[in-house]
Amino acid sequence: MNTKSISISDYNYDLPEERIAKFPLEQRDASKLLIWKNGTIEESVYRSISNNIPEGSLLFFNETKVIRARMIFKNSTGGKIEVFCLDPYRNRDVSVSMAAQGKVEWNCLIGGLSKWKDDFLQLEHHGIVLEVRRIGTGTDHHPVEFRWNPAGKSFAEILDAIGSLPIPPYLKRETEEIDLNRYQTVYAKNEGSVAAPTAGLHFTPFVFDELKKKNCQSHFVTLHVGAGTFKPVKSATMAEHVMHAEVIDVSLNTISRLAEQQQKMIVAVGTTTTRTLESLYWMGIKLLQSPEIKPDDLFLGQWECYEAYNNDITLKEALSALIDWLRKNGLDRLIAPTSIMIAPGYCFRIVNALVTNFHQPGSTLILLVAAIAGEEWKTIYNYALQNDFRFLSYGDGSLLFVQNNR
Repeated sequence: MNTKSISISDYNYDLPEERIAKFPLEQRDASKLLIWKNGTIEESVYRSISNNIPEGSLLFFNETKVIRARMIFKNSTGGKIEVFCLDPYRNRDVSVSMAAQGKVEWNCLIGGLSKWKDDFLQLEHHGIVLEVRRIGTGTDHHPVEFRWNPAGKSFAEILDAIGSLPIPPYLKRETEEIDLNRYQTVYAKNEGSVAAPTAGLHFTPFVFDELKKKNCQSHFVTLHVGAGTFKPVKSATMAEHVMHAEVIDVSLNTISRLAEQQQKMIVAVGTTTTRTLESLYWMGIKLLQSPEIKPDDLFLGQWECYEAYNNDITLKEALSALIDWLRKNGLDRLIAPTSIMIAPGYCFRIVNALVTNFHQPGSTLILLVAAIAGEEWKTIYNYALQNDFRFLSYGDGSLLFVQNNR
């Protein structure tokens, strides 16, 4: 299949408004779970997910944490201007920007941009004075500089004090108290996302304990989810769609463990985790071809995996190249942007199964599901619609076993 020629209109479906979960269930792990394997569908709940995962499997989770990215400023005439933080400007390492004191630069969405005539905007709240100044012009987003007092506070502390948590726009409501806890996974650690890795919202300490009883190991990676996750595909074919880049952060130790135990079942919890893991293979391929790439220059474009597709390089060889490169450069973590596009025609190199929610019609996330299940993605989604599954971020989910691993 020529992935670039895919028409997104073939991946639409009718999602009634009443099927969108506007709020989470009282218990995280009470959400329903659809299991698809070898063309058959079964129903369960997340609390029992360990019953459907082979003993000794490796599960990978995205431990990103959603930040309070939205701030409302006022201009000199009282007009409201919304500044929404996306990702650090000129800095790959989000943790460094979150820990910055006194000032920091970020790429931001700006609502009410035409009303921004002042040199800077200022916001005072609970003894904090925050100023924001535009330092460039972009198409979809704009680089800005934040400065604040007390300068000894980190940017993470400033956002916690001043910002608000951004819930998905399709919920069509304001953020409420319940979201502050439930729109984070129980294992959220590294601040930097503007949207939650929602597949992980269903996991609880009980579920982790049950997985341990089956000798399943849990590993953690980071991909900070950007606003591009909600970006609709507007082009006629995928060739014209620009996939948003997101920075992955994976420890050398985790990559080494993956290389050592690649013969085991690899379960990715979430599409972001899937994109992170699959990117590791292709970055290893890239380093085999160009081992002198500098740390600041390593990235994966959205079509690179298809351009380098026909190769006989094993997963062990690719990961070994990545491990050697990290050690050569004195790095204990891989921090690099990826724009990988996983769509029908893609052959998975690392992931054997995916835990994921039910996604928006006509989205790149539906394409990823279709890369796993082929045309049966329609059967899966029709079953969910006909059997009272709840959709999108706070909804139910699925466990899908990949049918086209290489």
